[in-house]
Amino acid sequence: MAVEIIDSDALAKKIINKSDTFILDVRNTEEFEDWKIEGEHVQIMNEPYFNLLDDVSAIEEKISKNQEVIVVCAKGGSSQLVGELLDDAGFTNVFSLEGGMKAWSEHLEPVKIADLKGGGELFQFVRLGKGCLSYFISSEGEAAVIDPSRMIDVYQKFAEERNVQITHIIDTHLHADHISGGKSLADEVNGTYYLPPGDATDVTYRFEALEERSQIQVGSATVNVQPIYSPGHTPGSTSLIIDEAYLLTGDILFVASIGRPDLAGKADAWAVDLQETLFQRFIRLPEELLVLPAHYAFVKELKTGGEVSAPLGKLYEKNPGLQLEDEREFRRMLTENLPQQPNAYDKIRQTNMGKFVPDHQEKNDMELGPNRCAIHE
Repeated sequence: MAVEIIDSDALAKKIINKSDTFILDVRNTEEFEDWKIEGEHVQIMNEPYFNLLDDVSAIEEKISKNQEVIVVCAKGGSSQLVGELLDDAGFTNVFSLEGGMKAWSEHLEPVKIADLKGGGELFQFVRLGKGCLSYFISSEGEAAVIDPSRMIDVYQKFAEERNVQITHIIDTHLHADHISGGKSLADEVNGTYYLPPGDATDVTYRFEALEERSQIQVGSATVNVQPIYSPGHTPGSTSLIIDEAYLLTGDILFVASIGRPDLAGKADAWAVDLQETLFQRFIRLPEELLVLPAHYAFVKELKTGGEVSAPLGKLYEKNPGLQLEDEREFRRMLTENLPQQPNAYDKIRQTNMGKFVPDHQEKNDMELGPNRCAIHE
């Protein structure tokens, strides 16, 4: 039986549907330990492909020859080779991930969040390979895309399928862990691009200011996007309230963690803003607002169906970062619990300012690895 190909779309649906999935990752151990495919029902084994070139005896006793095995490498070539070796050794249900971790990093999976009150829909796009979350709002033939990834063709195709025109593109802040597709998408669809002015002092392109007390209309009168100034992750970070029911928090507040304030080297100053946002601004908002962040840090945050969300009131009960109102303890967590910084984060910031223009391969290399925008105990 020949080695079959599985694409990122099919693998994403297996993970979101919490199907039992066995992955043999044949990248080198250092790459594997830094970043891997994760899921609630994913079992994963790492065995570098060069250990398997002569024979596959290193794994024959660890894997049943009849079970489904999805072989994964960096770009899809080595996984195909290892898959053929497994096939020759009598494994009967072997798949190779098309495009490898590169393709996995770029896949966006749309998950419906809700029908909106005045008509229209709200979707969350889950980037499983990076933990990034973006949003698509449609109403009466118009659409807004919030915190888009650089794979803008996905949003364009989604809009075409729903016969809507993307008119508004919004970044809640200047991103440092992934390349924004916001300005590129706005140029492609001739839409309005919004960015908080507090994050835009060094950008090289035109934008519309995303500011508190203004409203962005998308379609019907009941679908309003209400900006809420919420600094801390960046000085300009601005959250959004949609349909008076959904709070898009960008990278300020996640389901199981909070945003980090150090990606421009100003942790002390921005920590003050972060504490004020979380314990003076957000705490006054209706607790029934459904929090929809721009990232997630843990597989457990994915609900059935793939959605990442939680009521604001529940987060003040359970989110570890919201249990530390004491200023000294809060500062300690922000300075002592900082994870490794995102890969190429300064180049990514420069790209998102329009100061650096990488080619496609550079973009992929810059984004390799997990997101690291969160701080958690």
